[in-house]
Amino acid sequence: MNREEKSKIKGELRNLKIQNRREKKEKADIKWIITIFITAFVISFGLSFVSETTLPKAPFYIGIVLVFFFIFIGVLFDMIGVAVTASEEKVFHSMNARKVKGANIAVKWKKNADKVSSFCNDVIGDICGVISGSAGVTIALSLSQILKINSLFITLFVTAIIASLTIGGKAIGKSIAINKANLILYRFSKMVSYIYKVK
Repeated sequence: MNREEKSKIKGELRNLKIQNRREKKEKADIKWIITIFITAFVISFGLSFVSETTLPKAPFYIGIVLVFFFIFIGVLFDMIGVAVTASEEKVFHSMNARKVKGANIAVKWKKNADKVSSFCNDVIGDICGVISGSAGVTIALSLSQILKINSLFITLFVTAIIASLTIGGKAIGKSIAINKANLILYRFSKMVSYIYKVK
């Protein structure tokens, strides 16, 4: 690297520092933090309650269906969170101008992409991951009693499968969400528009 290139890089770094000084620091949105905390607590408590009271009494296959359901919901909302972040806002402004159903919701979500992504990925996605994990332990204990096998081995095996399905599903979902971000956001916004009105 010659002197001219070093000087150019230093100049670019200096410009970035000046730009950062000029930009106003955003204050933490305390209201949003409190809202997301309460929402996460309520949803987690509700789903955990349903899981803990239903699974021990439910047939074995019902438990498996519930685990797959929680994994699916986690992957789905992870895709939505990524799609909101990766989508192009101007596309939905154009659709909104033509009064396309759901476009106004997509615009609102895109403007609040950080919050929507946080809710979908962190709140719903992580809660579903925790619930599916705890449900998996309950299933493993039931399975060990049926097969009369060491519960530790079964628990490790079941939780490993759930983790693999969750991580693999989210990896595939993220790839799809990045490549088809606008389409995913539009379809979900259109679906939500039938039950939720944005002013």
